[in-house]
Amino acid sequence: MAEVKEKKSSWQLFYDDIFLLFFLSAAVTFISYTVWGLMEIANVPVYKP
Repeated sequence: MAEVKEKKSSWQLFYDDIFLLFFLSAAVTFISYTVWGLMEIANVPVYKP
């Protein structure tokens, strides 16, 4: 009997790659916290002696 191979969708291939998901989550976290920090720094009032 011949095996029937199911074609995997691109999303399933994406979600099956654990290292890609790890690096993507690390990048999203890094970028979001960096943007958040820059917005906090921009909101600090200027010191006028």
